Amino acid sequence: MYSVLRSFGLNGLNGFAVAVEADVSGGLPGFSIVGLPDSAVRESGDRVRAAVKNLGFKWPDRRITVNLAPADVRKTGPVYDLPLLLAVLSAGGQLETPPEDAAFLGELALDGTLRPISGVLPMALAAAGAGVKALYVPAENAAEAAEAGGDAMQVYPAHTAGEVVNALRGEATIQPVKAAPFDPTGFWQSVPDFADVMGQPLARRAMVIAAAGGHNALLIGAPGTGKSMLAKRLPGILPPLTREEAVETTKIYSIAGLMPQGRGLITARPFRSPHHSASSVALAGGGAQFRPGECSLANCGVLFLDELPEFSRESLEVLRQPLEDGQITVSRAAGSATYPSHFQLIAAMNPCKCGYYGHPTRPCTCSLSAVRQYRSRVSGPLLDRIDLCVEMDPVAFEELHSAAPAESSALLRQQVLAARAVQDRRYAAPGFEGVRCNAQLTAGQVRRVCRMTPAAEQLLRTSYESLGLSARAHDRILRVARTIADLAGKSLLDEEALLEALQYRAQEKIGE
Repeated sequence: MYSVLRSFGLNGLNGFAVAVEADVSGGLPGFSIVGLPDSAVRESGDRVRAAVKNLGFKWPDRRITVNLAPADVRKTGPVYDLPLLLAVLSAGGQLETPPEDAAFLGELALDGTLRPISGVLPMALAAAGAGVKALYVPAENAAEAAEAGGDAMQVYPAHTAGEVVNALRGEATIQPVKAAPFDPTGFWQSVPDFADVMGQPLARRAMVIAAAGGHNALLIGAPGTGKSMLAKRLPGILPPLTREEAVETTKIYSIAGLMPQGRGLITARPFRSPHHSASSVALAGGGAQFRPGECSLANCGVLFLDELPEFSRESLEVLRQPLEDGQITVSRAAGSATYPSHFQLIAAMNPCKCGYYGHPTRPCTCSLSAVRQYRSRVSGPLLDRIDLCVEMDPVAFEELHSAAPAESSALLRQQVLAARAVQDRRYAAPGFEGVRCNAQLTAGQVRRVCRMTPAAEQLLRTSYESLGLSARAHDRILRVARTIADLAGKSLLDEEALLEALQYRAQEKIGE
């Protein structure tokens, strides 16, 4: 007998349809899986056999062949356990073939319990797009899968494969799960407050500009000046995720297996802070099964690199493509995968190896050549992609004990949201598709929106020639100046906005 069920797999960031075909025929008893299965899929035969017997069904003592179509695409992971079990029961005559508009996902324990799997949201989105009306998933994955359902597809949570069989037979019912209300603002309460940071007005201003325009920033200062404190508080003044951004981010975390159990969508902007020993693969992604790296896990959020020069040169150069293109393509012998990487890079570094070069009270033990060598670990092309660079001085005792309260994240967030509202209205016009903030403007779009007063244009011309700026640096200065003008409520870029943008140039400060 022959049976076929619908399931789905993962290819990069997207799901694809898989037909699970089972044929029970005469001959010596045996079990084989074809269709480019990996080791986890091949081992599913043992899990399914044990689950069938422990659930009280009979394993067919005949020749069983399972095909996973399309046969030219590699199948990975234990996601096919549940549809494989149902296909074997159906082909063996113990279960009627499930409806064509139903699909199944899930890993099996030996007793038939369904265990959660990774990558449910992209597969559920593919199922909804393929016309699936009923999707059966492990109970722990139901909230995530429901975010793809809408009104067209029902998501049924199951704790065991036996519950699915009984539901298909009509002997029991499983209540479908509805998507939870989308609330992306609750995460602000869990982020540390800017009110805790005393002093550092220039660095605080840079963080507001970075949040308002989506710009990259580099903080330079001696140990204890507050670089990490500022970076960790940046998500608290960023605008909330849109639903589109939340879905994209959740897909990445789902594939990486980092989704909290029972959660639907990721509603907080990610904040990733890898150790400086992280390899280029850890940052870019890849590996044997093409998992997203830190660049993609920080999508729509912040990638914080503390002790920037301590990262290997190979790891840092990986950042150049995603910083420019907003995506990263990982190519290996087995294939390639492209992941979104729209993140804000916030980096921190000491001014020298010992950390006290230029310190007003503590002497530096590094020679000038050692200082230059330490700073040269960060390449010019990477610095050219950093919009804001701030040198932070030690905090004075009076600032630490000042009675005047520092600006809170709530107050700074109001400034950021006002500037983002201006950008939302501007980029709703035709010709700005895919642009959400000033940092994402293309070279042609910069010319359209970054109009200057004659005095500002002359200032930029003089700075371009005297500083030897690149074309990329020219456009990045204009993008920062556009954000500064948006914060001030100005339509044209004036000298004040240009001067403030120019003072944040990283290339000149690192080369000093």
